[in-house]
Amino acid sequence: MPTPPSEPPVDESVEDSVPAAPETRPHMRQLALQCAALILVLSLAWPYFGLRGETLPWPETALAIGAVALLIASLTHQPWWWRVIHALFAPLACAVAALTIDPGWFLLAFILLWVVYRGALGGQVPLYLTNHQTAKALAELTTNLAGMRFVDLGAGVGSVLGSLAKARPDAQFFGVENAPASWLIGYLRTLPRSNCQWHWGDLWQEKLAQYDVVYAFLSPAAMPGLWAKIEDEMRAGSLFISNSFAVPGAVVSQIIEVGDARQTQLYCYRR
Repeated sequence: MPTPPSEPPVDESVEDSVPAAPETRPHMRQLALQCAALILVLSLAWPYFGLRGETLPWPETALAIGAVALLIASLTHQPWWWRVIHALFAPLACAVAALTIDPGWFLLAFILLWVVYRGALGGQVPLYLTNHQTAKALAELTTNLAGMRFVDLGAGVGSVLGSLAKARPDAQFFGVENAPASWLIGYLRTLPRSNCQWHWGDLWQEKLAQYDVVYAFLSPAAMPGLWAKIEDEMRAGSLFISNSFAVPGAVVSQIIEVGDARQTQLYCYRR
């Protein structure tokens, strides 16, 4: 009896694949750069003053670390703001240490920054607030989409969804946020809107095929990874709107000039 042909093997590595979030290596490289300057200066200063039986002069050492970090940052062509940070980090840390502030205040400051700006640490996505003029422009842009399902990736404090959900009771709105303080504010802000759902979660894990409109106000660093996810998941005919940041290499369907004080532009991409 002939043996039935076997089915071709399935490459499980490509099943249920989810586009990965953008790597966060740039800030690790900056940390490595600062550590290199620290090690270089201390490896020279400590033996020199140790052999002379003298105490290490920390203010002067901190200035030397800042100068070396600035030199390395310049030689490696870092952006100008990183050069400023590298030059000032060690001197400012030394100055703050001299103030003998209780370490608990630093822990409190870190916690407060984390609960608000968690996205900046995990995915280079800081907290950007969408103003009223932009929310109005989004309402006008989507006014002909009856019964639409609209998602805001990285929804912040709900400044977009709260306004849109009020203006469009016929549509369904969804917000995805993972910074604790922003999530809580957005949750309370959108709680009265029955057509608005507020989710705690990672925007990179959100399935986009269920939405007619995807809106994001992220950062340039996140756009390539987000566009790969959009191409993989969004349905034909759906709309992606990026606030302020264009997708590198992608053909934009329409650019909306909001006309607000910061000259916001909405980049629209039709799938």
